Amino acid sequence: MTTETTAAETGRPKGAGAAFGYVTTLFFAWGFATSLIDPLIAAVKRVFDLNNAEAFLTTFAWFIAYGLMSLPAASVLGRLGYSRSIIGALIVMVAGCLIVPAATAADWYPGVLLALFVIASGVTLLQVAANPLVAELGSRKGASSRLNLSQAFNSLGTTIGPWLGSHVLLTGGVFAAGAVVTAATRTQSLRSIDMAFLSMGAFFALIAVFIFTARKAINAAAPRTTGAPVSPLKALSSRWAVFGALAIFVYVGSEVAIGGMLTNFLESPEVLNAPIETAGKMVALYWGGAMVGRFLGSFLMRWVAPAKLLVGCTVAAGLLCLIVSQVGGPTAAYAALSIGLFNSIMFPTIFTLTLERSTAPTSATSGLLVFGIIGGALLPQVAARIADAAGQIAPAFIVPMLGYVALAVFAIACVRTRPANTDAAPTVAGH
Repeated sequence: MTTETTAAETGRPKGAGAAFGYVTTLFFAWGFATSLIDPLIAAVKRVFDLNNAEAFLTTFAWFIAYGLMSLPAASVLGRLGYSRSIIGALIVMVAGCLIVPAATAADWYPGVLLALFVIASGVTLLQVAANPLVAELGSRKGASSRLNLSQAFNSLGTTIGPWLGSHVLLTGGVFAAGAVVTAATRTQSLRSIDMAFLSMGAFFALIAVFIFTARKAINAAAPRTTGAPVSPLKALSSRWAVFGALAIFVYVGSEVAIGGMLTNFLESPEVLNAPIETAGKMVALYWGGAMVGRFLGSFLMRWVAPAKLLVGCTVAAGLLCLIVSQVGGPTAAYAALSIGLFNSIMFPTIFTLTLERSTAPTSATSGLLVFGIIGGALLPQVAARIADAAGQIAPAFIVPMLGYVALAVFAIACVRTRPANTDAAPTVAGH
């Protein structure tokens, strides 16, 4: 039996294993960057003397980039192909990290928000390229399991990010024991923000070099097509692409709202009354649960249909949010942290279930799905305003609870609807 025959029968392109490993490093990189926002919220709130809604503008600046840049990113992917799009995205992310020191030197909070927007614009292009690429590096049947495995390494990044970020951002300066906010302590805390983002920029630069050296392997394994680039607007013609984008909107908004609230929630006297650095580091348990759940989910999907597993996870997460909103103390704290375990499979499973059912080209559908990540900009603002109005954070968990109810509806619809085409590989225009 020839190598080509084996690849055709298994649905696994030549070199797919190596390409999968290279691309999975990207999931780790953007997971680390995204989760750094959680301790950053607590840091800027105290350093710049902000309320919850103002501090949550960090998540708004980050996730609004998905809404503004995802559809153009799909066009870039169609024109440049996978490897060049990925390298370009990483260069943009490095540039964003370099904006942070300029903004803090000027003591200008909007400049920090601008930097976050630029970094997230690069992450948007990474997501548009990497998610469908992983789904296509093998058979359709294994797409959900494969993407959950890559997303598990994304969760490894989101687990390490809050722990390291809290150690850098929430110590010394205005966060030192007994410290008061003065020009000197603020300057020290601003330099900590610089250190965090300059280190992250250096990390992105190393990943860019790594992907550049691996570009031939990625190009060899990625699907090749001919023809003009596909407009991302074509995804609007598929009701499943639109439905999936709405599900991504709700999921990311719910996940980010919880992650953003956790540090201040765990610090509050009515919950754990923990020191802010300790509370920030505990957020790693939330993202760590997602990492464990993704490894477990990738294993379980060999026997359990992804859509059915999604139903169970959405119901469990919704019930935990209800518990958090109604009780206090350690019970509420550990219920909130446990939500990450059930969040685990949601994003990659929604993504692949939508790709299987969408009648639009993959690059267009992927662009619309990543557009849905704008929910991370909008729903946390709703939650933050509820927290400000109530004077405590627990009532704001009603927002993600309603989100999980909506996601359960999506999951049930997937259970009841067969994929549009389970055999044919999805099409990506250009390369």
